[in-house]
Amino acid sequence: MAEFDTIIKDGMIVDGTRVPRYQADVGIKEGKVAKIGRLRTGDADKVLDASGHIVAPGYIDLHTHYDAQIHWDPYCTMGSWHGVTSVTIGNCGFGFAPVKAKDVERSMLALSRNESIPLEPMRVSMKVDWETFPQYMDRLSKMPLGINLGHLLPTAPAVAYVMGGFDEAKKQFPGEREMFQLKRILHQAMDAGAFGWSAQRLVPESRASVQRDYDGTPMITDILPDDFYIELAKSLGEKNDGCIQFTQSGANKAQFGIDDDFRFLEQLARESGRPLLYNAVAINDKYPDSHRAQLNWLRDANARGLRIFGQSVTGRAPVRMTLEDWNLFDSVPAWREATIGTTEERKMKLRRPEIRGSMREEYDKGGMETLAFIFGELPKWVARKVHRPDLKDKYEGLSIEQIAQLEHKHVIDAMLDLTVEDDLRTEWAAPARNTRADLYSEVLQPPYMIPGVSDGGAHIKFITPGIFPTEVLAWLARDVGALTLEEAHFRLSGLPAWAAGFKDRGTLREGMSADIVVYDLNRLKALPEEILHDIPANEWRRVRRCEGYRWIMVNGQPIFEEGECTGATPGKLLRNGRAMA
Repeated sequence: MAEFDTIIKDGMIVDGTRVPRYQADVGIKEGKVAKIGRLRTGDADKVLDASGHIVAPGYIDLHTHYDAQIHWDPYCTMGSWHGVTSVTIGNCGFGFAPVKAKDVERSMLALSRNESIPLEPMRVSMKVDWETFPQYMDRLSKMPLGINLGHLLPTAPAVAYVMGGFDEAKKQFPGEREMFQLKRILHQAMDAGAFGWSAQRLVPESRASVQRDYDGTPMITDILPDDFYIELAKSLGEKNDGCIQFTQSGANKAQFGIDDDFRFLEQLARESGRPLLYNAVAINDKYPDSHRAQLNWLRDANARGLRIFGQSVTGRAPVRMTLEDWNLFDSVPAWREATIGTTEERKMKLRRPEIRGSMREEYDKGGMETLAFIFGELPKWVARKVHRPDLKDKYEGLSIEQIAQLEHKHVIDAMLDLTVEDDLRTEWAAPARNTRADLYSEVLQPPYMIPGVSDGGAHIKFITPGIFPTEVLAWLARDVGALTLEEAHFRLSGLPAWAAGFKDRGTLREGMSADIVVYDLNRLKALPEEILHDIPANEWRRVRRCEGYRWIMVNGQPIFEEGECTGATPGKLLRNGRAMA
């Protein structure tokens, strides 16, 4: 019997620990890195020639929403195309367990708007035969997985479960009895393999509440009080394991008044004694100071001994959208009202004079400035694709402000008149707002910053930030030198593994799981955007593939070879951050 199942021969190893790169062979046995050094090819059943290639640990994406997609796509693409071999689901407090049978459809409705996951694919692909979180973990463990999967306990379904339903949970806060039940649910989830809990809080109106429930109301997690989360943090501390993932706005200190938010997050970390993953730090080309309040706070919190990690948006992925699906102007009441419902209902509401008047008034008084900060200034949005032939010839390629000047209209009317006449199919392209390499270099300099926030599986018709690992390596490390290759791989695997408590992967060392990427650094790049109709119920998504990855391996088995899927499903459910036999 051969000593190794596979030897990766003559590659340049960058092991995810910041150790300088070195040339060596990697011997893999039973899904583990068995030996690194100079190995004989005759000692393996299979040899992969990695000459001229980088050999590194697979990337870890701690912020995804593949909760639905995993039921029809075991590889969680786009992430795995770009070298991601382990992902976390249950982020932002959203997910599908625990859930009572009567609330299954309601949980899907919430994610259909909040995370823009098409509803019908969930309906036809998810056979919900679980109720409790431990039952769901057992279900996941039996599903074919192309990559490794970690799960946080999402607070929204947990609160709905004990309060009698999603809508009921918005009418009153959990009392003493319900908190006792929630703490028990958390402990049961941790015992079943969850590695912490998660929440998103983007309201009251002083924050950028752009992600709402299906009916336009805040999510359960948005309205829960500080005391609730502090009690949950204390309960996590009793387990002395796991982490907290918390999404909360804080990009513009002057606008949002976020000192209280920061103090609250510090209290969560302090009361739990566990790492806190803070989302999200993002750069803005027009407002280059916007992220610095967050960085200063993270610096000071870490200096005080709190384990708070910032997760940064590190993919140049500008918004592309149509008003058939768009929901991310939900912080503006008129837009929220107009973009709820079917296509016909949206068209009807977008024509209403009173709604248009409210939109114009909100725009004129500066009520959309927060959205401009996030998505780019509305007048600069471009009609990228127009479908009706007579409209296409006249307007395609023009910005909203150009159309407004041409038609002598308010910018709101210029955008919406064209959109309604084009049956809401006009594709609008927002200007890229996060392209400055010097700002990325600044954001990624502190040792507690993790690149990513792919939102994989969410907003699939609008954005493609799942390209982030390739962006970090090919653009930020190779092309502009914002960080070394060794540092880049540490941030993509070693650091997120440590922050989230992944215990058996994240670095390319003997005894660790053989999640490995082999790539040609000179060829590595993200490819142009395309539309794929590869989702159940004939739905579509916006994606970007890549090239330069020779092999992407999970637990010792290639899942992609030169971009082609092998069909292998060697992924594991990571219980408490570790793959169980």
